[in-house]
Amino acid sequence: QHLSAGDLLRDEVKSGSDIGVQCAELMKEGKLVPMQVTIDLLKGGMIKSGASKFLIDGFPRALDQAKSFEASIAPCSKVLFFDCPLETMQQRLLKRGETSGRADDNIDTITKRFDTFTSQSLPVVEYFEAQGKCIKVSSVNAPEEVYAEVRAQIQAQTSSSDKTAPAPVAA
Repeated sequence: QHLSAGDLLRDEVKSGSDIGVQCAELMKEGKLVPMQVTIDLLKGGMIKSGASKFLIDGFPRALDQAKSFEASIAPCSKVLFFDCPLETMQQRLLKRGETSGRADDNIDTITKRFDTFTSQSLPVVEYFEAQGKCIKVSSVNAPEEVYAEVRAQIQAQTSSSDKTAPAPVAA
């Protein structure tokens, strides 16, 4: 089951709740929303789905989030990290911004998000790499090539009795 932390947060913003209003301001500034808000939204999405296995997109973004999620929900089995240079990411997100209507698809927010990633999210990648749980894939190539690499990496790391291919996820 695919769950997007970003989609769950944007849905909360659209709801107009007090939490959604606070999240909107933080997201516009490229900052992380409070950890417990995101964990609660993910937990609710997991329960609502009824599934037992999840691909959680866009979370954790900070080491304390990773540790809290694993302590309160479940340990993760793998972390899939798409490695992308700033220039490539800027180009893609600005192109997406032409049609997405997302307030955070602008050069200032993208730069802030990349800086936030470097300072707060990169330690998450390093933490899971040290545990042998990180699958790192370059996302510079075309989406079809990236998908093929993800599929090959996941299949190589899963047991022969549980070789389910991941579904493509739109970027």
